[in-house]
Amino acid sequence: MLDYIVVGLGLAGLSFCEQLEKHGKSFQVISNNSQQASLVAGGLYNPVILKRFTMAWEARRQMQLAMPFYEALEEKLGVQIDIKVPVLRRFASLEEQNNWFAATDKQDLDYFLASGIVTNANKGIAAPFGMGLVKYTGRIATKQLIEAYKQYLDQKGLLLQQEFVFEDLEFKDTEVVYKTLKAKRIVFAEGYGLKANPYFNYLPLNGTKGELLTIHAPDLKEDSVIKSSVFIIPLGEDLYRVGATYKWKDKTNMPTEESKEELLSKLDTFVKSDYKVVDHVAGIRPTVVDRRPLVGQHPKYTSMFVLNGFGSRGVLIAPYASEALLKTMEHGAALDGDMDIHRFTKKYFKG
Repeated sequence: MLDYIVVGLGLAGLSFCEQLEKHGKSFQVISNNSQQASLVAGGLYNPVILKRFTMAWEARRQMQLAMPFYEALEEKLGVQIDIKVPVLRRFASLEEQNNWFAATDKQDLDYFLASGIVTNANKGIAAPFGMGLVKYTGRIATKQLIEAYKQYLDQKGLLLQQEFVFEDLEFKDTEVVYKTLKAKRIVFAEGYGLKANPYFNYLPLNGTKGELLTIHAPDLKEDSVIKSSVFIIPLGEDLYRVGATYKWKDKTNMPTEESKEELLSKLDTFVKSDYKVVDHVAGIRPTVVDRRPLVGQHPKYTSMFVLNGFGSRGVLIAPYASEALLKTMEHGAALDGDMDIHRFTKKYFKG
């Protein structure tokens, strides 16, 4: 008898497994690698919404949890996944400069936003109005993290790399049975794959396709993330990640020429160095109509739970939501109503 079955191994599933190990719970993971969002993500952790100069939802608390979480994973897995890198918000006008100054005086924002204007000294970047510095930021190498964690689980015999067959799931009294596995509870952390889950597909998970490029720009020599109409993230060895698009109709993981041209046209407005595109990837972000996670207990099957809907901020939200979910299941702690799926039960669940 296991304590948990976990379905899915993106940032959500991985973070929940870490909570289970931390608290001595037994578990088995089932994943078919069908969802690419966590693997292709830019991996930035930044608590500020730089389009509007506002704090993201619960971002300060999420930062406090995420930093030691990833530090412990680095030590555990023996890989570097947390790369500290400043974020520079490129200003497009004097109005944006003024909005930045106003934001630096606001509570919480004043901790993360430097008050001065950064004068651009990189000839490969066009920034005549200067830039604003966001402090305590960085990126998580999500692909390396997930690949290392898969290997870790596989070595311990805790990972079944196969498709989950819902017809083989049974509920018996106080346990769930899946093929030869028995557990007290099952948690679905499938990302956009939730749309094919017959138990949770009533939830308003939209899914937003994001495409990213990797460019080789040997003369750019930029060590900071630059956020403009698109972001560029330095990866080392003169490589930079460029993204991202937001498409709501196309739900495939196939990159498109249309999105590539969109990214390049925006990139060319402020990057003046020569570059070459060397990679182009896509994934479906699990996004929700109210831009909050989907976490909690199924309204009918009390041993079934969901952990999903992190959108483009999975790096920060995953440790926070995973901790909250385990506290709910093990200790009866109340979930934050902003992410509890019960906010949708009355409107969407038909029994």
